[in-house]
Amino acid sequence: MLESAGQMIEPLERAQAESVHHRPGFTLSEGAFRKILYLAGISVLVLLIAIFFSLLLASMPSMKALGIRFLTGRTWDPVTSHFGALPFLVGTLVTSFLALCISILFSLPISIFLGYYHREGKASSFVKTVIELLAGVPSVIYGFWGLFFFIPIIRFVETELGVAPYGVGILASSLILAVMIIPYSASLGREVINLVPNDLKEAALSLGATRFEVIRKVILPYARSGIFAGILLSLGRALGETMAVTMLIGNSNFLPTSIFSPANTMASVIANEFTEATGAIYLSSLIQLALLLFVVTTVINIIGKIIISRTSVT
Repeated sequence: MLESAGQMIEPLERAQAESVHHRPGFTLSEGAFRKILYLAGISVLVLLIAIFFSLLLASMPSMKALGIRFLTGRTWDPVTSHFGALPFLVGTLVTSFLALCISILFSLPISIFLGYYHREGKASSFVKTVIELLAGVPSVIYGFWGLFFFIPIIRFVETELGVAPYGVGILASSLILAVMIIPYSASLGREVINLVPNDLKEAALSLGATRFEVIRKVILPYARSGIFAGILLSLGRALGETMAVTMLIGNSNFLPTSIFSPANTMASVIANEFTEATGAIYLSSLIQLALLLFVVTTVINIIGKIIISRTSVT
């Protein structure tokens, strides 16, 4: 009976193998697939180069007319054709880095909570859902919420401190930016903390370490490169944010003197004035602002990548 069963199975296996071999469908060789991947990678690089040179060519009239004064000038006056980008550069950097510092106070604890304390369960699922919803809220809604929630609070604080109660300014835009970028760093931080091997955490606990010591001496050192990558991603989001910042920063073309001062960022100036630009130098100056924002974002990302490579665990 065993021999007869084996004789019955052999033709059946042969038929299945032939059906799989001759199954109709699209097949792709290893070499062709590798070429497609290389082409996809090169296309991204070509796209970045195209963006840079497009902005560069459109910025040539203002570069020739203004020179280095565009970067060092403090006056932005389209009527007299004086265009200085220094107030907007300072406003962009101060607003973004202040928002980043505020967001880290919340995103890092959220990452630890979801990645170590409560990896599973109803509480973890609820917090994850809320973070995903925050990441998907349009920026204009954040801007309106900031106008009705943050501005009255900031005006009250400014009145108590004896500062002109504008409400709008760098602090207001930094607070709303901090809320907007928390989901990015928190989500990536949670993922890298989840990747920390359980053996390391259990070994530290078996040696008598507390959970706080496990976080400080095991989890954070192991996951620091991934956590910093999430922070870098959220910083890039903050540098390029337009609508919410435009609604809350005050749109003042002067160099800010404090975190309560109204100011402007490069993105907000472009959003406010691009449709009103009439002269060739005026339009070219706005495009040069976009080029400057592109370069600043690229430089910060390159510096961040270098720091990540040096802090990564080998």
